[in-house]
Amino acid sequence: MKRSSLLVFAIAALLPLGAAAHKQWIIPSQAVVNGNDVWVTFDAAISNQLFFPDHVPMRLDNVTATAPDGSKVELKNGSTGKYRSTFDVQLLQQGTYRISNVSAGLSARWDTPESLAAKAKAEAEGKPASGPGAPPETRGGFLRNATPDDLASKVPADAKNLQITEGNGRVETFVTNGAPNETALAPSGRGIELVPVTHPNDLFAGEEATFRVLVDGKPTAGLEFEIVRGGTRYRNAQDDLNATTDAEGLLKVTWPEPGMYWLETSVQDDKPANPKATQRRLGYVATLEVLPQ
Repeated sequence: MKRSSLLVFAIAALLPLGAAAHKQWIIPSQAVVNGNDVWVTFDAAISNQLFFPDHVPMRLDNVTATAPDGSKVELKNGSTGKYRSTFDVQLLQQGTYRISNVSAGLSARWDTPESLAAKAKAEAEGKPASGPGAPPETRGGFLRNATPDDLASKVPADAKNLQITEGNGRVETFVTNGAPNETALAPSGRGIELVPVTHPNDLFAGEEATFRVLVDGKPTAGLEFEIVRGGTRYRNAQDDLNATTDAEGLLKVTWPEPGMYWLETSVQDDKPANPKATQRRLGYVATLEVLPQ
């Protein structure tokens, strides 16, 4: 796992759920095509506005393309600029391709004797001891993209209030050449995943779509999704939709109008795979194209 691909997810993993304003996304030039030698160009970025690259590019180190038969496809013409990355995928097979950036890693934060003293001083003076407005010396130590060896060697012996977070994030989109299939959409059983009941390239404005949402391979109720149509730069409100998975882990969405949509959910729990971690944060993002009737 290359560390640069984890940077933005690691930062987001330390924020409260829903606090991160920056949106990660991968968007295709078109999501439904038909031909024997078709190319699709993808943009990938982390931005404030959808789908307008205005913050930082998404690194391509960990982006993969899965073909309709389940094999991996090479990303062509990859380039990372100031605000976005771009790449091409040649669609030589008929069926559905899955383009994903899956990241996993550890982050840690702790207090030192100095930061605890600074917090006590700030509290005594009526100042914030943590968060916005707190003096810099209250922050203690912090590691992102950490390995188990990093935790052993870089966390000091006198660390207090050590919190280790295990993160797992998936950012993806889907493209279909000709007739759709679901081989590339098979779940891995790790983190949050979207399993089609309605195919992700068979979405139409005014129609309800249904997806089954899994956490570690199991349908999960109560996951809250934020759903936003692209083009937020050109309207005063996000016009976001909110939907929650039902008792069977089903997410049902009726698309109000055509366009590219961004779906996001996250959850924090106490089920990390790494025994050193005290908590786990999972994130999921998909970009879906909704066509007119």
